[in-house]
Amino acid sequence: MKIYVTSVFVDNQANAHDFYTEKLGFVVKNDVPVGDNRWLSVVSPDQPEGTELLLEPSDHPAVPQYKAAIVADGIPAASFQVDNLDAEHERLSGLGVEFTQQPMDAGPVRMAVLDDTCGNLIQLIEMKEVSQ
Repeated sequence: MKIYVTSVFVDNQANAHDFYTEKLGFVVKNDVPVGDNRWLSVVSPDQPEGTELLLEPSDHPAVPQYKAAIVADGIPAASFQVDNLDAEHERLSGLGVEFTQQPMDAGPVRMAVLDDTCGNLIQLIEMKEVSQ
């Protein structure tokens, strides 16, 4: 068994498309009209056949309260791994991405948290090298 698709609820799919592709650097895997919305998923350009991230519309009535509660508590909706957190933080900051948590050490990882402009916090993780 493997994870095929996971999702984040987004307030606006067009804005999410732009943020996740133009800022974060993902590529569109699927963009299929479904009624008033789209089946819009992105993947890592390094793993085009890897796990898809569905940019899911926030239409369900429970979603706004759920998203507001986890954002208020500082809980990221998703976590993405990067090779060099400081370089990625600098690149994204230069593109105007706002971070709610600056890069910091957290046990075996370095982490930072950003606002995806679509109602979510997203965590970036760099795995520290473990000496054996």
